[in-house]
Amino acid sequence: MVCIVCIKHINSYKQREGVSMKIIIANQSDQPLYQQIKEQIKDAIFCSELKEGEILPSIRALANDLRVSVLTTRRVYDELQLEGFIITKVGKGSFVASENLELLQESKRHMVEVKLSDVWKTARTLKISKSELYSMMDLLFEEEDEE
Repeated sequence: MVCIVCIKHINSYKQREGVSMKIIIANQSDQPLYQQIKEQIKDAIFCSELKEGEILPSIRALANDLRVSVLTTRRVYDELQLEGFIITKVGKGSFVASENLELLQESKRHMVEVKLSDVWKTARTLKISKSELYSMMDLLFEEEDEE
């Protein structure tokens, strides 16, 4: 079962600024809730759905909107802050941090490396050789070039 939850608090800010964002929580996912939320906020920052300096909902408001524990959203914000994606100002809230292109690029590379690692593990499990995997990748690239 997949639970789609629009962040009402973010939407209320976005209505003034003309942007919206959705967070999708898959209750049966192997990925913990905090990780699902964190990754989707990071994706929104990567895709510029959330812009530099934009305010995020409070930890409590986000927890209420997503129907998760405040501890879950606190962990999301703490990790996003540690990773440099958001900044928190006491009494003012949490904001999307100024773009650090090197940090964003490294984070994007890491995401791709993780996915490629998973693909390679799956390929080995299915007895797919490196050369077969390379051929599959070449085919994907060719198809993209044709578009």
